[in-house]
Amino acid sequence: MELKLNQRVELKKQHPCGSKVWAILRVGMDIKLRCEGCGHELMLPRSKAEKAIKKILDEEGSK
Repeated sequence: MELKLNQRVELKKQHPCGSKVWAILRVGMDIKLRCEGCGHELMLPRSKAEKAIKKILDEEGSK
């Protein structure tokens, strides 16, 4: 899966704040995500992050 900085992605599971939309802050062996609802940040191994992503919504960096 091709992930880039500043992309917005929708995850399969909802965050406790109610949002499913996250922004990608770091890409590498680990993926750092920020919740668009509450601003919570977390870092996941790339394999777990790719399994958790339902779809890529857009690329904010390219607009």
